[in-house]
Amino acid sequence: TSPTPHDVVMAPRCARCASAPASLRRPRDGSRICRNCFYHCFEEEVHDTVVREKLFQPGERVALAASGGKDSTVLAHVMNLLNRRHGYGLDLFLLSVDEGIAGYRDDSLETVHRNQEQYGIPLKVVSYQQLYGWTMDHIVKAVGRKNNCTFCGVFRRQALDRGAHQLGAHKIATGHNADDVAETVLLNIVRGDVARLSRCTAITTGEGSKLPRCKPFKYAYEKEIVMYAYFKKLDYFSTECTYSPNAYRGFAREFVKDLERARPESILDIIRSGEEFRFLEGTKMPQQGECERCGYISSQKLCKACVLLEGLNKGLPKAGIAKNKGLSSASSMQSGRLRTPRAAVTIGYE
Repeated sequence: TSPTPHDVVMAPRCARCASAPASLRRPRDGSRICRNCFYHCFEEEVHDTVVREKLFQPGERVALAASGGKDSTVLAHVMNLLNRRHGYGLDLFLLSVDEGIAGYRDDSLETVHRNQEQYGIPLKVVSYQQLYGWTMDHIVKAVGRKNNCTFCGVFRRQALDRGAHQLGAHKIATGHNADDVAETVLLNIVRGDVARLSRCTAITTGEGSKLPRCKPFKYAYEKEIVMYAYFKKLDYFSTECTYSPNAYRGFAREFVKDLERARPESILDIIRSGEEFRFLEGTKMPQQGECERCGYISSQKLCKACVLLEGLNKGLPKAGIAKNKGLSSASSMQSGRLRTPRAAVTIGYE
């Protein structure tokens, strides 16, 4: 028999335009909206963040950190779109780091090369092998899987700065999202890391330095970035890093996900809590200076990258992990035996 009017269940209408059927529920607020309204809301919320926080100035050359993953792919897509839509006047280019992880990074870099062609944005790739004389595969063989993320995080951050400097960038934009920032707040509280806690929620870090970094997705939920990439059918790489399952951050990530399931607003609440932290007057904070060896920003005589690299080259890979102990004395260095990051002479920190 034919269905009667009472048998037909009408799909809810989009809460924004009220004309199209709602096709998804936004993770951040639970509103039911259609795909086109979701695209518009997501893009314009990022635009509002860019404008409100004054992230860029016309004419700036901006390096978009590109790993081939969902966050950086959506960042490249959205920044390219907003730059044209709103006339930012930015000179954008993709910047990737090849850590030397066989079966992972080589595959993800293929995605980045496709993104380069899809968006018509130039691409620069720098490698650990080129800069440090080591790949992550070789580092893991030397240190094992317990502390390998320490090496990778330190080397990757410096590699991005060096690559951006080589191409004359004014800023680096990264795909860090709201979930990432909330996780970092919790990690720094657990570690008691006052210095990092004081700056981890900043949407732009290194202001006043030669190469500030900004996070256009600071208030964007990871789930919404995934939904945007999925519905837009963007080309991204989704395989997890071979060496990341044991990363300390993973525990904070699971905790944040549990909070989000119970109360989606928790993510932004954690970020706001981090923004509101105030430290007692007289609290001693590390003073940023420059590494005596490579010129990179550091609060010690040697930056963490040089300390870790020295340990690797001396056959003592774990010596530089815990609070720079074991290899912190400049007088103990034997310059003929050590390898300085190869881009040191061109980074321009003189």
